[in-house]
Amino acid sequence: MKWIMVIAGLVLALWGIGLLPVAGQANKEPDQKLIELSGKLLLQVKMDQSVDSLREALAKIETDTLISGLSNDEARKTFWINIYNAYFQILATKEKKTRPAIFKEKLITIGGLRLSLDQIEHGILRRYRSKLSLGYLPQFFPGKIIKQLAVSKIDYRIHFALNCGATSCPPIAFYNYGKIDKQLDIAASSFLKTDTEVDSLKKQVTVSRILQWFKADFGGNKGIKLILKQYMNQDFSDYSLEFKEYDWTQKMKNFDS
Repeated sequence: MKWIMVIAGLVLALWGIGLLPVAGQANKEPDQKLIELSGKLLLQVKMDQSVDSLREALAKIETDTLISGLSNDEARKTFWINIYNAYFQILATKEKKTRPAIFKEKLITIGGLRLSLDQIEHGILRRYRSKLSLGYLPQFFPGKIIKQLAVSKIDYRIHFALNCGATSCPPIAFYNYGKIDKQLDIAASSFLKTDTEVDSLKKQVTVSRILQWFKADFGGNKGIKLILKQYMNQDFSDYSLEFKEYDWTQKMKNFDS
């Protein structure tokens, strides 16, 4: 009986911090119309057209509908990457928000929830990991709703898809639920091949500062080198790893052609 109670307590603890799935969601098909709204919003932003009606539609979605409609990680990544990229442009250009407020303030209303860009990136897409600590520490009190919305597993490729209006950011693409895995692979490959510098004589490879800021997401230095090998077809195991300075010069509407 004592061991049963210990195991039960452990299960409840894991469920409480979001390490076990929420019952009833795992096999449910995602809401395609809900996901498509995120892409439509991003398209309206690109076309410099009014986004008021789409923002209102997103705001009026029931919270339970938002949670149940994004029923797997592919749906969550598709929806929230599009939303993040659309809203950064909206907040920066239309509402003239700047750092750090643009990331920290809860300026986005979706599913009846007030969210910040940081909550979308670090709470939902990075499964409530700390913005600091190179990604090695969790957020200890992310909140129940963030846990319910969060992906079940961190996908390091999101870092090659999120755009924060800086020159060093990856370009903005439109993500589609049926193609999200392939699209993220393309984004990772394109960014790493374009942004990485290799000095064969010095045995040194220099990568984006993004990979240092979220080093844990990439599996540490060893993981970064394995990822580089995967996308660049070169073994960097005996190379030293350096990180570029990040260019924060504003570069808005950097849409992938």
